[in-house]
Amino acid sequence: MSIAQCTIRTSLLVLFAATVWAQPAPSGTGKLSPAEKIAGWKLLFDGQNLAAWRGYKSDKLPAKGWIVEGDALKCTGEGGGDIITREQYGDFELELEFKVGEKGNSGIMYRVAETLDASWQTGPEYQILDDAGHGVAATAANSSGALYDLAAPAAGKTLKPVGEYNHARVRVKDGVVQHFLNGVKVVDCRIDQPEWSERIKKSKFGEFKGFGVQPKGHIALQDHGGALLFRNIRVRDLSAAMASEKKLFNGKDMSGWTAFLQDNGKLEDVWSVKDGVMICKGQPIGYIRTTEDYTNFVLKLEWRFNPVTKQAGNSGVLLRLIGADMVWPRSVEAQLESGSAGDFWNIEQFPMKTVAERTNGRNTRKTHGAERPIGEWNEYEIIVDHAKVTLRVNGETLNEAWDVLETPGKIALQSEGAEIHFRNIRLAPIP
Repeated sequence: MSIAQCTIRTSLLVLFAATVWAQPAPSGTGKLSPAEKIAGWKLLFDGQNLAAWRGYKSDKLPAKGWIVEGDALKCTGEGGGDIITREQYGDFELELEFKVGEKGNSGIMYRVAETLDASWQTGPEYQILDDAGHGVAATAANSSGALYDLAAPAAGKTLKPVGEYNHARVRVKDGVVQHFLNGVKVVDCRIDQPEWSERIKKSKFGEFKGFGVQPKGHIALQDHGGALLFRNIRVRDLSAAMASEKKLFNGKDMSGWTAFLQDNGKLEDVWSVKDGVMICKGQPIGYIRTTEDYTNFVLKLEWRFNPVTKQAGNSGVLLRLIGADMVWPRSVEAQLESGSAGDFWNIEQFPMKTVAERTNGRNTRKTHGAERPIGEWNEYEIIVDHAKVTLRVNGETLNEAWDVLETPGKIALQSEGAEIHFRNIRLAPIP
C-alpha cells in the first residue's frame, strides 16, 4: 500500500466526521474506571507519578527538560532529551492529550529500540506540530497526526488551536497502525506487508537499520527543543489477557455453549471447530448461547466471513439474553452483518436508550464503518458496564447505549444464513 493509498483508506472516514463520536478522552482525574482497568488500561502518567518513564539510553529521567506542572508532564525544551517507557509494547493502544506552544514540534515514537543515537531512528512517529505556525498543510506527511514522512493524515482532520489540548491515540494491532486525532482516525496503514519496507526505503528513515520493523519496543515522547504539555497518558497491551479473563471458547470444542436452532437443528450439524476457529454454517437459523449468565463485563471476540468465498453475511452477538429460547430472544444485539457491524438491534423491547437521530424502529445505526474487507479477521470489543453498553470494532467506538436494563443474561452468537468464523472469544467481569 502506498502513502497515497493509506491516505485514501483513512480519508473515507472524514465523510462521516459530522456524525462520528470522538473517542472518549481521559477525564483529567488521573484515574481509571473499573471497566477501563478490566479492559487492560494502565496509567503511564497520572498527573504526579513519573515512575513509568526514564531517559533514552538511561535508567533515570533526564536531569533537566521534563517537569510536572499542574496535572501535566511538561517538556520545557531545555534539551534534556527524549523520555521512553520502562516497559516495551508490541500490539498496544496509547491515549494522551497534548498541548503545543506557538511553532511547537514534537512526536510520539513507538516500538523504539535503543540501538541507535535517537529514538526516532528506530520508532515510527505520531507527529505533533503547530501546523499553522510552521506553514505546513494539514494533509502533509509531516503535519500533526501524520505517521511522520510515511503516511499523511486524512483530509478534514481537526487540530485545535495553539494553547488548547488535543487528544491523540495510537493503536497498533495485527500489523495495522492507526492514528487518531481528536476522535477521528487520520491514518490507517499495514506495517506487515512488503509495501511498508518500500515506503521506509523511500523516506528519510531508509538509512537507519531496524527502523519500523521492531515487533516490540518502547514508547517515546520527543524533546524537540520547544515547550510542550502532555497529560492523561495511558496505555494497554493488546496482546495481554484482560484482568480475570475467562475464555468462552477453548479453541478445541463447543464446551460451555448450547444451541437453539430452527427445524430441530442440532449444534453439531451447524457449529464445528477447526484449527482453533469456531465455524458456523449459517443454516438452520438460530444461535448458540453460553450456559452461564453474565451481567457486567468486557467481551472480546474476532470474526470473519468465509475467506475463500468472501461471501457477505449476517450474524450478531446477543447480550443479556433473558427469557425463553426463540428466534429471536429478548436481548441487546451487537450487529455483525457485513457493512453494519457496530449497529444495535433492540430485540423484544429490551429496555435501553440510543441516539435518536440514528435510530429507526429497533435499529440504531453505527456512526461509521470500521470493518476490514470481507474474509479478513475483525475484532469486536463490547463493554457491558452496568447501564451502559459500548460497541467498538477494530479499535473504534461505533455505538453506545445507556439506561440499559442491568440483568444477568446469556451471551449468544447467531446462525443467520451465511458461514461465519469466530475465535479468541474471552470475557472479563466488571466488578
